[in-house]
Amino acid sequence: MNEKYVPAEVESAAQAHWHANDAYRVSEDQNKPKFYACSMLPYPSGKLHMGHVRNYTINDMLTRQLRMKGMNVLMPMGWDAFGLPAENAAIKNKVPPAQWTYSNIAHMKLQMQAMGLAIDWSREVATCQPSYYKWNQWLFLKMLEAGICERRTQIVNWDPVDMTVLANEQVIDGHGWRSGAPVEKREIPGYYLNITKYAEELLSAVTDPSDPEYLSGWPERVRLMQENWIGKSEGVRFAFPHEIASADGGLIQGGKLFVFTTRADTIMGVTFCAVAPEHPLAAHAAASQPEVAAFIAECAQGGTTEAELATQEKKGVKTALLVTHPLTGAQVPVWVGNYVLMSYGDGAVMGVPAHDERDFAFAKKYGIAIQQVVAVEGETFSTEAWADWYGDKQKCVCVNSGELDGLGQKAAVSKVAELVGAKGLGEKKTTWRLRDWGVSRQRFWGTPIPIIHCDDCGVVPVPEQDLPVVLPEDLIPDGSGNPLNKHAGFLNVGCPKCGKPARRETDTLDTFVDSSWYFMRYCDPTNEQQMVGAGTDYWMPMDQYIGGIEHAILHLLYARFWTKVMRDLKLVKFGEPFKNLLTQGMVLKGAYFQKPADAGKNYFWEQDVETVLNDKGAVEGYKLKSDGSPVEYEMTTMSKSKNNGIDPQTLIDRYGADTARLFVMFAAPPEQTLEWNDAAVEGAHRFLKRVWGFGAKNTDALKSASDTAAELSADAKALRREVHLVLKQISYDYERMQYNTVVSGAMKLLNALEGFKSTGSAGDSAVLREGFSVLLRGLYPACPHVTHALWTQLGYADRLGDLLDAPWPLVDEAALVQDELELVLQINGKLRGAVKVPASADKAAIEAAAMAALSDPELQKFTEGKPPKKVIVVPGRLVNVVV
Repeated sequence: MNEKYVPAEVESAAQAHWHANDAYRVSEDQNKPKFYACSMLPYPSGKLHMGHVRNYTINDMLTRQLRMKGMNVLMPMGWDAFGLPAENAAIKNKVPPAQWTYSNIAHMKLQMQAMGLAIDWSREVATCQPSYYKWNQWLFLKMLEAGICERRTQIVNWDPVDMTVLANEQVIDGHGWRSGAPVEKREIPGYYLNITKYAEELLSAVTDPSDPEYLSGWPERVRLMQENWIGKSEGVRFAFPHEIASADGGLIQGGKLFVFTTRADTIMGVTFCAVAPEHPLAAHAAASQPEVAAFIAECAQGGTTEAELATQEKKGVKTALLVTHPLTGAQVPVWVGNYVLMSYGDGAVMGVPAHDERDFAFAKKYGIAIQQVVAVEGETFSTEAWADWYGDKQKCVCVNSGELDGLGQKAAVSKVAELVGAKGLGEKKTTWRLRDWGVSRQRFWGTPIPIIHCDDCGVVPVPEQDLPVVLPEDLIPDGSGNPLNKHAGFLNVGCPKCGKPARRETDTLDTFVDSSWYFMRYCDPTNEQQMVGAGTDYWMPMDQYIGGIEHAILHLLYARFWTKVMRDLKLVKFGEPFKNLLTQGMVLKGAYFQKPADAGKNYFWEQDVETVLNDKGAVEGYKLKSDGSPVEYEMTTMSKSKNNGIDPQTLIDRYGADTARLFVMFAAPPEQTLEWNDAAVEGAHRFLKRVWGFGAKNTDALKSASDTAAELSADAKALRREVHLVLKQISYDYERMQYNTVVSGAMKLLNALEGFKSTGSAGDSAVLREGFSVLLRGLYPACPHVTHALWTQLGYADRLGDLLDAPWPLVDEAALVQDELELVLQINGKLRGAVKVPASADKAAIEAAAMAALSDPELQKFTEGKPPKKVIVVPGRLVNVVV
């Protein structure tokens, strides 16, 4: 074999071998235990990044090792191919999104193949293919039939220049990110999926261990994130009565302003009520108060999500309206607040400044009264500074609250519910933070919503036999709205009911729809008659899902919901799609930047920066090579936008894919962040050269050695014990997916093999052959190319078969049994040496061996000639002589 390790030759040969044998094609096999391991599918942006490399290598190691253990393992791959980035690229490059997307898919697929991933490419899907999104449309219609999907109005951000709806992240300081036009809030019709119907079930699987589908294999923090997003709250919904009439004379909302609160015990501290800008009372006030109308218009240019409203400045305007406190009868002023969402609850909140931090800040800003109604013994309340001592509800009691005085939090809430209930003004109620999923998007590059609009028949679903409604792939968005609105061939269609001219829906589905079930389509990728079939019955639920923590809420929640809908429609037999979840850590790398006066950061490539050293050679700072201006340094996520990205292909070209894979597995445990280190990459490459060099140096001995030997020397027994100790550890580490310690185990094993002084005996050669076999199999899932080459060239394949399906080595417990033990020798509790005893030695024999060791002149100086007082033996560990 070649004495020099040449990664390009080794990897091309290995990949050619796997390709020729169609090594990774997987089929359903009832005679083997199945294991479905899947990484979250990537968006085809054009290039892989190191986060991809890490994610897919984790999956690959799992797949390869389980296959060696005799399991039928599926590792598929696909493309989350619809979405706004493709439209933006189309506008910029004046090419159809389809062209840009398919070109990127082709390039990224080549990069994945260069990494040597064990992907079954026969199952590849792209969500922009009609054969895939046909089933999005089909299930959408089934949800419509079942009442899980319904058409409602929604409030959106509207760019009047680009004539399109904007996501909240596309609204910058109230203006469209591209046009710069002031953004408007508009209420337009759209389709909603009733995920809230499943709220209790979605919550139970992440909070209740007694639930049959409890997600015990998920990280606790992800379960908690899901729990918080679903947001079950138990409290009281009650009304503030009023006599405010609309123009037609009827009382607005029946004369009741409803609010919901989990803190009904603070009801006596209400000093104002706030309603959303879209609330009917706000609209009524605006008709007679110009300042209210102006404020509502200002609010119409902000974001629409709870997350955005949480970070913006809390503003409000007082109306001339008053509502009545349901218990005291006091008149309460009504304000319009920009922080109140009409889509949450009743679009109104009660203001209790003394015991709510947001209300406190609002009251201080506008001079609203602050009334303490809850006290904690030993704590002093102040209207000047907010103090969050309400959090310990067990210690809170009501004060200044009439008949509630002296009651604890729970008792007070129950009493309030009783009192408002007696007046017909409210009751205890459970609410949810979770809101129904609006899936309509006023964009082009997505799944067409299969709806037809007819002047006579109204909204008409596309007949099932006419699916898919195909999205034209030759259109080029120009930024002036959805191009489907100008495409007569797509728009104009006959009504399926009456046959008259009608118009197709031009909204497309949210791309979260595409990613909510792709993992099931992998199981039946070519089934043209069914959305899912026998493949899904065999492979699902998924055994291991792998992806970034950034998808821990919405993607996982929507996928869980989608699965439950499919179950209820009798398409699948399970309610939770993912048994186990691993959220891999981010890849971090140093970045250099400057902060200009107008905020933000300007990043620079490392090669454009010079390190500044002080007179002692220590790093003092950094400066630009171009003009000497100072730059700052931070450890942050690796990103092209921060000019600190590493192109995996560059790494592969220089060191080989196995080095890239080895580094990202060794640098940190899979779930922790990984800090990029160029020196560590070099170290990984040197290790692989050592592995290759050991095989090349010992080729003849390894190829000719027998698999077993009757007689082993003491040194050979010691090496064999080390081999099986390492094997036992890395087998355990594979089970818990701690791949960094798998790699360190392989390094430890190579050190032991290299340090063994073989005499050339049959026993020595057999132990070397066995040890290197264990090393190659243990390292193979991380570095499949180099291990495949060595396995083949050193003759292992002739006896054990292709490394792909070679059996995982078993620990020989007999090899772990030692003839001798080396115990730590202490004198007066301090380490002074070691003593060897037979493994079967009893306490008396160990004491005798220790006393014999004390005759060594090097040890006698520590006893100072004194006779031992006693000998303490800790079996298997140490012996301590007390003098």
